[in-house]
Amino acid sequence: MNIQTYQYDSKNIQAGILHIGVGNFHRAHQQFYINELLKYEKQQHWGICGVCLLPSDEKIVSSLRSQNLMYTLTICGRDGKDEIHTIGSLTELIWGVEDPNAVITKIADSAIKIISLTITEGGYNLDKETNEFNLNDEKIKHDLENPNSPTTVFGFVAQGLRKRKADGNGSITILSCDNLQHNGNTAKRSFTAFIEAQDKDLAEWVKSNVTFPNSMVDRITPATTPEDRIRLNEKSGIDDQAPVYCEDFTQWVIEDQFIAGRPALEKVGVAFTQDVTAFENMKLSLLNASHTLLSYPSFLKGYRKVDEAMQDRAIVKLTRDFMDTDITPYVPAPENTDLEKYKQTLIERFSNHSVSDQVSRLCFDGISKFPVYIMPNLAKMIKDGKDLTRVAFLLASYRHYLKYKVDDKGYSYEVSEPWITEHDQKLISSNDPLDFLELSAFKSVDLKSSEAFTELYTQLVKSIKDKGVTPVLESI
Repeated sequence: MNIQTYQYDSKNIQAGILHIGVGNFHRAHQQFYINELLKYEKQQHWGICGVCLLPSDEKIVSSLRSQNLMYTLTICGRDGKDEIHTIGSLTELIWGVEDPNAVITKIADSAIKIISLTITEGGYNLDKETNEFNLNDEKIKHDLENPNSPTTVFGFVAQGLRKRKADGNGSITILSCDNLQHNGNTAKRSFTAFIEAQDKDLAEWVKSNVTFPNSMVDRITPATTPEDRIRLNEKSGIDDQAPVYCEDFTQWVIEDQFIAGRPALEKVGVAFTQDVTAFENMKLSLLNASHTLLSYPSFLKGYRKVDEAMQDRAIVKLTRDFMDTDITPYVPAPENTDLEKYKQTLIERFSNHSVSDQVSRLCFDGISKFPVYIMPNLAKMIKDGKDLTRVAFLLASYRHYLKYKVDDKGYSYEVSEPWITEHDQKLISSNDPLDFLELSAFKSVDLKSSEAFTELYTQLVKSIKDKGVTPVLESI
């Protein structure tokens, strides 16, 4: 197997970016782009210092440290041909649980010009109902009252910025790389709300010294199972404790608002724009919403791999009809984009056997995904009197998935919903299907007031319970 090794001397690389959340997506996406960029000598001050803040990050930290932070990325082609890259752009890895002061010192370091983030859709601590930052969260209250011993991303960043300001180390950009509509605006709302509540002087400094560009990121990156690790290492011939694999498609569009300078990522295929809205609307409404749509019915039918589900004619039809009929009317095509080609490429990407994404990964944390991917377009569909069948089927499937925890084949499963509330649990347990429509994930739309929606949804809830998801999907 031909391995593409990185084209620079890692000893010459300096960190100009501090990235919080060194997960698989970050290592397949941002690290990949920076790794490609570092071959240009004048760009070698843009290496990445990784930061992990959770106790559960211990394994990835120790695995990467054991191999000098280098790892392999296998890019799986839709044509069945794979490329293996060695990635050396991670210059340092700090674990906040082990050394919190090192995180704070690094944020304050004048060489760091960008703090980038992959902290998941739910990580911004916004109330699902009001979209305001939740100052009453116990960990947030701890960090507000104990600025010198932070535990959350907000506490760490605030303390790092406070030190940066005191040391006179200049402005900085905070760049969200999470799948959120206007992710930069979301990051700005969350971080400024926390800092405003903690330190008014620092909040004033942030207004003129920190920018929050919006960005759109895209690359399907499955979790790496122990079996995947063996398979990937056999292919590469490298004993990698932390290999990553991903699809061959990748995209990154960023608003060009970097107050302290930025890497020349346009050299390696990143698009810079003044307004990312059309790109993120297309991606969140078509890719992410379709992933959510197909995830629960596929899981309930017994599929555990996305590419296997995409061999099912009924799943493909559901997905394509959703894209064409329910979503396309609300998605203006961004500049230089053929929407029909984009949708066809999505079907091919979902069907990519060599990526073989887990359906459970798509089902994970629906509470955070529905408000971002599904509800904005659903509100427009209800207002415009559109056919609500497919979205009603999705919500009925999601209720069944959360409530009964047994699929059509009789297999039981665990549900992973880290941001679910006690009130949500009561609504799921209720025998009245309409109670479920008050779930925190749906609060932005008054679903119960739409007779067209509730009628369809209650019928579908009953049909799925009586017959299973398979015949119900066939019927729609």
